[in-house]
Amino acid sequence: MTHMPDTVRDFLAARRIAVAGVSRDANQPANLIYRRLRDTGHQVVAVNPAATEVEGDPCWPDLASVPDAVDAVVVATPPAVAPAVVRAAADRGVPLVWMHRSFGEGSVSPEAVALCRERGIRVIVGGCPMMYCGRVDPVHRCMRWILDLGGRIEA
Repeated sequence: MTHMPDTVRDFLAARRIAVAGVSRDANQPANLIYRRLRDTGHQVVAVNPAATEVEGDPCWPDLASVPDAVDAVVVATPPAVAPAVVRAAADRGVPLVWMHRSFGEGSVSPEAVALCRERGIRVIVGGCPMMYCGRVDPVHRCMRWILDLGGRIEA
């Protein structure tokens, strides 16, 4: 069994997870995360200001527009957008944020990470839920190992 940090375990135990940055292009990383979370029994919410529907589901322009509670947020946006997503999450009282990143900069913004910490949001910096969620494919298993080894995931 793979070691799973407590923050990752708590994130994946969340019932309703918003994915900020989903796209109308189903091949984007945010969409892959969205589908994996949905397929593993999470209630997922799509967030993208340029779409009204994603993956056959309603899509909301921002976190403030999402009806009902949100328990966690995956940030899969450009880094410049991440602070706004974190502020919206904080305003909603969302306790958990995961900033997606594989080998490049991903969605991680130092400002967004600092905002999470200032506002008491537990943040996972780097990596991807697909490295832990459900049946992990060989590519994500390898990525988890490499990113763990290089200290690229802070949980």
